[in-house]
Amino acid sequence: MIDLIIPKKTRTYIPQELEIKWETLAPIFDELQNRALPTVADLEQWLKDKSELEAALEEDFAWRYIRMTCDTNNETLVQAFQYFATEIEPKIAPINNTLNKKLVNHELVDELDQDKYFVYLRAIKKSLEIYRDENVPLFTKLQVAQQKYQAISGAMSVHLNDQEYTLEQAAAFLKDVNREVRQQAWEAIQQRRLVNKDELNVLFDELITMRHEVSLNAGFENYRDYMFQALGRFDYTPKDCYKFAEAIEKEVVPILKDQADKRAADLGISPLKPWDMDVSTSGKPALKPFANGEELVDKTITCFERIDPKLGQMLATMKANKLFDVESRKGKAPGGYNYPLAETGAPFIFMNSANTLRDLTTMVHEGGHAVHTFLTANLELNDFKHCPSEVAELASMSMELITMDQWDVYFDKEEDLIRAKREQLIDVLKTLPWVAVIDQFQHWIYTNPGHNAAERESAFKQIYSRFGAGFADWEGLEASYGNLWQKQLHLFEVPFYYIEYAIAQLGAIAIYKNYKEDPAKALKQYLEALALGYTKPMNEIYETAGIKFDFSVDYVAELADFIKNELARLD
Repeated sequence: MIDLIIPKKTRTYIPQELEIKWETLAPIFDELQNRALPTVADLEQWLKDKSELEAALEEDFAWRYIRMTCDTNNETLVQAFQYFATEIEPKIAPINNTLNKKLVNHELVDELDQDKYFVYLRAIKKSLEIYRDENVPLFTKLQVAQQKYQAISGAMSVHLNDQEYTLEQAAAFLKDVNREVRQQAWEAIQQRRLVNKDELNVLFDELITMRHEVSLNAGFENYRDYMFQALGRFDYTPKDCYKFAEAIEKEVVPILKDQADKRAADLGISPLKPWDMDVSTSGKPALKPFANGEELVDKTITCFERIDPKLGQMLATMKANKLFDVESRKGKAPGGYNYPLAETGAPFIFMNSANTLRDLTTMVHEGGHAVHTFLTANLELNDFKHCPSEVAELASMSMELITMDQWDVYFDKEEDLIRAKREQLIDVLKTLPWVAVIDQFQHWIYTNPGHNAAERESAFKQIYSRFGAGFADWEGLEASYGNLWQKQLHLFEVPFYYIEYAIAQLGAIAIYKNYKEDPAKALKQYLEALALGYTKPMNEIYETAGIKFDFSVDYVAELADFIKNELARLD
């Protein structure tokens, strides 16, 4: 365990030094199940005690996950993670269900503050509705199987110019002004992914089979419908997702097509190939906003401090406690995340930096999550901190845009700063169709659970083509084209966690629009919304942030037009 200078919250119910194993946990769960609760005050204290135990368990699991992803080749760390997944979680799940019943069936539950506990109780009741004992061992198998994706992806590397690179590091060559270098890097990355194509397809088939079984056990026709309930999507339906995709296709794809045509003209290349999509059209080398991981962290602390000194202090506290692992290396799991430490009140930021502009945006994105973690740390119940992804990603994606006014911290030259802002705004728009692709692909996957790998690949191609296929020419590259979906870890590890990015991206654009008009007011609203955690319904959180929870075609058009105008100002 890393020694923290942040003091952990003092435990008042469970032992201060509780060893997380079933023998020590069982008596605590027994006490919670059997405790008499004659008054409302007793019921509320029971909720607080239960919350304290949940926070301790969450932080223990967090560290197991963090350590494993930092070194996927370390079998001891993998086993420590799997121990929790196979020996602790399966025993907790049915007891938690019993505790939830104890709460909702209690004769005094309606005397609890209904405003304070409305969102919490709504989630508990939904959890009870879909819980099935027979799904507990399936969840354990899924937890272990999903981890295989990290091990397979984390082992991927390529050799370029007689040097070994992780795929994240190799992707930096896609910004090289030399087209041959870009093509060589792109082909090396794709060929390396194809090595594990069949293995990952077999793994994915296993995951689909288990997930479909979970849905049938819970009384649903398919896993899509089950997950909409499991994720607590009270505010929109699958039909709304289809309409949102249509709005993106109608209002965003044409803007990106125009940008791609401009790119082709500026580069003097027709047709554009996939390795032409990330290089700067200025003819200048890729932007280098920082030299190494430590400089990235330090510059981001300064950037956040300029926005609000308290934000800078949050990241500085994380650095002092060694709560960053940002450099890419072989054996490290892919991707990036901010993992809240439920008891400590701070998070851990994990990412795979290759010293690119994308890594800068990843850092400020995860930094937005980190701010959210700090702002919700003192909420009364642990469950109050469990925000739906539509809110969690609003925190991170808004920070990507809010910080842009301070990006001179990373860039000494005005021309580089303008380039960075322009690339970021285009990426904001590019996020929307890619999210639509992955989301629509998941709808297809889980409403057609009997499909095979070839049919899955064909479906992906059709959906990706509908949203521009990256606005590149894929002739002669069909194998790589059909396999692109395998790079999206969410499909393997957190199914149906993706449409939230598009919903939150719209919200982030709206917050940034407000920020350009009145920075102080917009920042205040943004931070107040984050501080709510999940104590209010989602639409109220968005309203507190000064924006609408809306993804209609008119709203998509309005916000896409705003970004289009911002891009025009940078030309």
